[in-house]
Amino acid sequence: MLRIYNTLTKQKEKFKPISDNKVGMYVCGVTVYDLCHIGHARTFLSFDIVSRYLRYLGYELTFVRNITDIDDKIINRASENGESCKSLTQRLISEMHNDFDKLNINRPDIEPHATQYIKEIINFIRKLIKRGFGYIGNNGDVLFDVSKCHHTINYGKLSNQNLKKLRIDITIDTQKTKRNPLDFVLWKMSKPGEPAWNAPWGMGRPGWHIECSAMNSAILGKHFDIHGGGSDLKFPHHENEIAQSCCANDTQYVNTWMHTGMMMINQEKMSKSLGNFFTIRELLQQYNPETLRYFLTSGHYRKKLNYTKESLKQANSSLKRLYTSLLDLNMDIPISTKDEKYYATRFINAMDDDFNTPIAYSILFDMAHHINQLKTNNIYKASALGNLMLKLANIIGILYQKPETFLKGKKKNINKNQLSEIETLIKHRNDLRALKDWVNADIARNKLEQMGIILEDTKTGTNWRRK
Repeated sequence: MLRIYNTLTKQKEKFKPISDNKVGMYVCGVTVYDLCHIGHARTFLSFDIVSRYLRYLGYELTFVRNITDIDDKIINRASENGESCKSLTQRLISEMHNDFDKLNINRPDIEPHATQYIKEIINFIRKLIKRGFGYIGNNGDVLFDVSKCHHTINYGKLSNQNLKKLRIDITIDTQKTKRNPLDFVLWKMSKPGEPAWNAPWGMGRPGWHIECSAMNSAILGKHFDIHGGGSDLKFPHHENEIAQSCCANDTQYVNTWMHTGMMMINQEKMSKSLGNFFTIRELLQQYNPETLRYFLTSGHYRKKLNYTKESLKQANSSLKRLYTSLLDLNMDIPISTKDEKYYATRFINAMDDDFNTPIAYSILFDMAHHINQLKTNNIYKASALGNLMLKLANIIGILYQKPETFLKGKKKNINKNQLSEIETLIKHRNDLRALKDWVNADIARNKLEQMGIILEDTKTGTNWRRK
């Protein structure tokens, strides 16, 4: 039985879909004003695994991940670049897909853009105003009155915020436009030259929080199963989503709230001001995409994850161990019922426990160790177990390359002359070994090691990989 930690109730709960075997999941996506960073990768890899596992369990999943394509940051960046907001967002959406595809993140079933749902957003705001939760501020913006939602919801419960302290922290300038310090914008009046849409309250654009409520209710309905995002979204974004959605629709909003832990860089919070900010693109220039995926999914999704260069080296070494065990296996051999009952059951138990990938990974390493033992005298059983390992690894989204391809490293870093030299030396060494000229065979091997090439002799030949 799948159990998921619910951020709202602060406990693990048995997962039960609202409607039979169908599951609706909405994850807050990217505001596209720059390239995606490693924190984005960590969050969306986590929910990629959630979606893969739900489907593995047989659920009929509708996975929605939105794109915010209108926002102050977008407007400012487009102005700095001397381009239109549409040009900027279209380009960066393409770059986002490129990065995510390389990390083997499956595309969501539906990827709504905020600007595609302006009509739904305006109707949502109309409903809030009609029900007494929305009002026109002194500056013309439409605002949500937080003070009036307490009879409907316990505002602040999701994020455990001290509301009295929050009110004190709000600046006096901000209060001038609002009835209450915690009120937030539903519709923002646009300045001349900014993107704007016609609404009953004037030309403007949607506030950030209202976008998600309008989009997910239009696609998944007023009440759905899972809502997720990074832990930095608990307040104010997700807290405000709950307030406006429950007040507009007078119904429960989401059953299970899921949040990923923060990404740390050398034990510090990632920040451009600290100079420890990494885009996915930068890291993919240094590391194999699968190595980066392994690292970002190796910790539990709810915990903080610390990035260091050493952690990426360890991730690469771990993947090499798994891939090495798969060398020379016959993947046409059917999976053993006995192995499936033992290893798959343990793997499923780990994933059922709030998607516990660290434990799931440890089971894959147990399988790799067993495969290596079987290889010495029973390649058939080794192959059957390897086939099962690939099936389970697919749930986490790893081991999708051919072992030989991963172990040889990036081919683009080896030119044709180098590749020819490597293969010639390997053949020369093997010819010398056939003649039992061990001394010269070792000399050839040492030369390959100096070139950064590691050899692995198997029953079917010699495989090589980069250090």
